[in-house]
Amino acid sequence: MPPEATVLRTVLAGVVLSVSAVVGVDAAAVLPAGAASLESVGNPGRYVRHQDSLARLDPVSPVSAAQLKSDATFTIVNGLASPACYSFQARNGQFLRHRDWRLRIDTNTGDATFRADATFCAVDGALASYNYPGRRVRQRDFALWLDAVVDTPEFRADSAFRIVAPWAPRTTRNPVLPGLFADPHIAAFNGRYYLYPTTDGYASWSGTYYKAFSSADLVTWTDHGVILDHGPDVSWADNSAWAPAVAAANGRYYLYFSGGAAGGNTAKQLGVAVSGSPAGPFRDALGVPLVRSGQFSGGQAIDPMVFTDDDGRSYLYWGQGVARAVPLHADMVSFDPAQVRTITPAGYNEAPFVFKRNGVYYLMWSENDTRSEDYRVAYATGAGPLGPWTPRGVVLQKRLDAGIKGPGHHSVVRAPGTDTWYIAYHRFAVPAGDGTNRETAIDPMTFGADGSIRPVVPSP
Repeated sequence: MPPEATVLRTVLAGVVLSVSAVVGVDAAAVLPAGAASLESVGNPGRYVRHQDSLARLDPVSPVSAAQLKSDATFTIVNGLASPACYSFQARNGQFLRHRDWRLRIDTNTGDATFRADATFCAVDGALASYNYPGRRVRQRDFALWLDAVVDTPEFRADSAFRIVAPWAPRTTRNPVLPGLFADPHIAAFNGRYYLYPTTDGYASWSGTYYKAFSSADLVTWTDHGVILDHGPDVSWADNSAWAPAVAAANGRYYLYFSGGAAGGNTAKQLGVAVSGSPAGPFRDALGVPLVRSGQFSGGQAIDPMVFTDDDGRSYLYWGQGVARAVPLHADMVSFDPAQVRTITPAGYNEAPFVFKRNGVYYLMWSENDTRSEDYRVAYATGAGPLGPWTPRGVVLQKRLDAGIKGPGHHSVVRAPGTDTWYIAYHRFAVPAGDGTNRETAIDPMTFGADGSIRPVVPSP
């Protein structure tokens, strides 16, 4: 049994995926996100692992080889098909899924079939298939299968697992959130840090909902669940839930987001939602887009961000291909279209972000395509929130010696009451990610004596 397994079981208040342990319990279990190993209850000392891509139960002990320990470690993450369920990501970046009823690990393709096959729900104490809820993960001759439920002691024992401490604990700072999340907006409200990312892992970036996470120390994050879902919550969009950003004003919190339709006219538009809490839930404030597709010539209406100046005036920035900015009215949900300005700097692709330090305004953005390992962050400085802007160069880019590719679509935050700054960004999930399988990272961001941003070295 791995170190701390007994202690972890106590801390998790008995998170045992055993039907026999929770007979009569109708509520779904809540599993802890993060690295873990799954031990068979019916075969103590044997753990779920992958070998030649197939999932099975094998003995693991403190003297086992490092590779075996790694193969027996998974990260419990947000369900690829549903935030109410879970997916299990192997250390090599692949996901546990079923195919022809056999459990195996495969690379996430992002399509609906794969995401459903790789999502499991903790129902009545067992790991049930998301798309075949009458089937459970079960071992037969130590191979893992997805079998139809049979109400026998043998089946219950074969389908019972307990979550224990990981055989191969994580040793890196990043990612800060388990699972696939991109385009993170970081902010500080009421003494806590908040992250609002795009839910990633979907082909063509076709996710539909946003989550919020909060932390007191930028290390341990609380998942506040879904805060806005395009399907039921937004009448004009049911797809492409991209790049949220949150601003506080008028005693409320405003969530700016990109959205579009799954079919027909799929052009992207900007919306705004409102909540009394930074943890949501949010409701669509207008019932129509804040910025309509095609309302302004050129570029794509995505990637909104709001900066509030020292005088209390807020400015909305957005755009892919073309960067735009406009002062918001005091209600935070309207503006004068005649005041919209184009502020596109050389090299700009998307994801504008503005902040102010020591009287200097900083405009930051992402360059190149998000699907490219050369996706990166550059910046300029100016004397006002609308510029003009002086280019200052690239501050965040790939680090191939650490396997880090495509770092970008960032945001920054200042630790309240200090001159300590952090940058949140996404990167291709290490080691097997790409432009639709990305993860969220945070690193310190420092400044030179002249106010320039020092190059950020992305950390593993």
